[in-house]
Amino acid sequence: MGDQDPTPLSRERSMYLRIYTAAGCRPLAWMNQLPLLDSIQFQQAFSLAANVTLLAVNIRNDRLIMTGSGIYTPFSATYHHARKGDPEEGRLLVARVPVLEPLEVKQSAAKEVEAGGGESTISAATDSGYCYQDSCDDPPPPSYPTFISSMMYDTFTFVLLNETQGDIKVCNGTFCCRLQYRWLLQDHKELYAFGALAGTHTVNGRYALQVCAVVCCAGLDQSSCGQEAEEAESKMDFLLEGNFDTKYVYPSILTSRMFLEQPESLEKAADGRLTMKHSNTKGGLVTACLYGRMYHLDNE
Repeated sequence: MGDQDPTPLSRERSMYLRIYTAAGCRPLAWMNQLPLLDSIQFQQAFSLAANVTLLAVNIRNDRLIMTGSGIYTPFSATYHHARKGDPEEGRLLVARVPVLEPLEVKQSAAKEVEAGGGESTISAATDSGYCYQDSCDDPPPPSYPTFISSMMYDTFTFVLLNETQGDIKVCNGTFCCRLQYRWLLQDHKELYAFGALAGTHTVNGRYALQVCAVVCCAGLDQSSCGQEAEEAESKMDFLLEGNFDTKYVYPSILTSRMFLEQPESLEKAADGRLTMKHSNTKGGLVTACLYGRMYHLDNE
C-alpha cells in the first residue's frame, strides 16, 4: 500500500479475502454481507477512500458466502462477483492501473485522464450548497417521519423515499446525514429508505461506526428496510452527505445483480464533511453508502 496506513483495513475482522498490493500479500478475513459490506462493494470503497490500487483475491466458498474479487483504483474497477450456481473455476482479471501519488490526487487524476482512463472521483471540498449550522442562510430540509429498523444487526434511523424528488435530513443521535435526490426511474413495486447510524457494532466483532446509506428495501413494508436485496429497477440522481468524526469513510454505490458504479464525485472537507454525488445511474440502485469507521473508539 506504499505510504498508506494499512491499519484500518486489517482491523476489519469479519472479512475473508486476501489482499495483494505493491507492498506484498496480506491475508485477511471477509464474508459478503448486504446491503453495506458485500465483498466487491467494500473493496472498491477502500480503494476510493485510501487512494490506493487494491488487488483483492477472495476465497471462493459459497457456504461461507465468500465470493468477489477485483482490481481497483480510485478511477476504475475490474472485478468478478460469483453468484449462487455459477461455476467454481477461477476467473483471470487483467487491468491497467495508474501510478498514484497519494499527496497529489488531482495531479494523479489528470495523468489518468490523459492516458485515456476515467475521471477522478476525489476532490477537495467545495461549497455543495448544504449547511449544518443553525445560522446558515440555507433553510434546513423539511422534517419527514422517521422509523427504526435493523440493518446488519445495527439499529438505524430511517426515512422513506416516497416523493419523486426531495431534500432530506436524518439523524441518529447527534450524527446526521443529508440526501438530495431525484428519481430517474421509479418502480412503484420497490421501496427505498435513507438511514443514519452512529454507534458500536457488537455482532461478530466490535467496531464503532458512523453510516449514511440509501438502500433498496427487501419488500414493500418498512420493516424490510435494511434486509438484503440483490436486484432493483429504480434509478436516481443523488447527492449524499454526512459530517463524520473520522477520516476513515468508505464510499460505495452498488447496483442490481452486483454491479459497481464509480461515484461521479467525492468531496472531502477538513471539518469531516464528505459529499458523494452521482447521476445517470446505469443499473437499479441497491445501495449508496458512506461507511465511516471510528477505529479509535473500537475498544471503548
